[in-house]
Amino acid sequence: MEFIHTDTRRMLADTIDRYLRDKYPLTARVEAGNGEPGFQPAQYEALAELGVIAALFPEDQGGFGGEGFDIAVVFEEMGKRLVNEPVMDNALVPGPILAAAGLSDAVENIIAGTARYALAAEEPQALYDLTDVETRAEANGDGWVLTGAKSVVKYAPGCDGFIVSARTDKGMSLFLVAPHQVRLRDYATFDGGRASELSLEGAEGQLLGQEGTGAEMLQEAADRAVLALSAEALGIMQTIREMTIEYLRTRKQFGVVIGKFQALQHRMAEMLLEIEQARSAVINAANAMALAGPERARIIAAAKYSIGRIGRLVAEESIQMHGGIAMTWEYDLGHFAKRLVMIDHEWGDQDFHLARFIEQGRAA
Repeated sequence: MEFIHTDTRRMLADTIDRYLRDKYPLTARVEAGNGEPGFQPAQYEALAELGVIAALFPEDQGGFGGEGFDIAVVFEEMGKRLVNEPVMDNALVPGPILAAAGLSDAVENIIAGTARYALAAEEPQALYDLTDVETRAEANGDGWVLTGAKSVVKYAPGCDGFIVSARTDKGMSLFLVAPHQVRLRDYATFDGGRASELSLEGAEGQLLGQEGTGAEMLQEAADRAVLALSAEALGIMQTIREMTIEYLRTRKQFGVVIGKFQALQHRMAEMLLEIEQARSAVINAANAMALAGPERARIIAAAKYSIGRIGRLVAEESIQMHGGIAMTWEYDLGHFAKRLVMIDHEWGDQDFHLARFIEQGRAA
């Protein structure tokens, strides 16, 4: 079955592709990833002006998209150019949570690119389980006081606020915490970006939504993030595929281009088949965003598991077929391969999502 995007989504993909091809050199991305804040603020604002962030939100929230395939289109194109601007971490994930809590002004500023928010939900002991929360929130008059710690908060410095998960007497809830209420320990990530450890010591927070409904709100955000990561990985795989094919067509050994060697042809054919499997997984996950309950959770988990397995295979095979040049800092492939491998460790790795797939299958 041939799958074709709508005209609007094809136009969106073409617009993003043209801009990134002309205005987003990999060298600038690598340089920005080595320093603070870990991305290029001017590029982030330019993407917002281009409508990239607005495409991730429905019309009733100020955007013009917001469906699963809109998310997939945006992040697939950004993956092709290895974009590390925090569109997912500081816009896609926190935006719907703030919208559900009625903070429309914050969402409007996110879409405009003038504000960034970060989700602080992971904890050191949790190992991807967002419901394993030790951070506590205690009622204090009309507000709340939070105490605890969060791990791997992406692109935290400079954010306008943090969405923090914490336990209350009625279960897990989400709170909006101002930047001056937290302490951050910032560090560079392996794949070229920044993350922080966040400490809360009597921080004042604003309850988002109803007390005890944090788990449901977080799961919605997590499913959107997994789809975005899967689509980004697919875009990275396509670039790696093109680089590897070009290398096999031009690199000579013993006077013959190595692409004529049957062993390498077999390995390349296997890689191409696996990338098509990844594409099917992303399409399936994008379509599942319109569903609810165990059925959607099962499809999302299957997609993330597949992307993790195929991503590692594509990274390893492409490096093998490139030989030693693939390991040099100056050659682009290594940067794409690093990001592709690290995607498996964001929002749950293969083992986590395989277990989730089985669990949701039983629930269904």
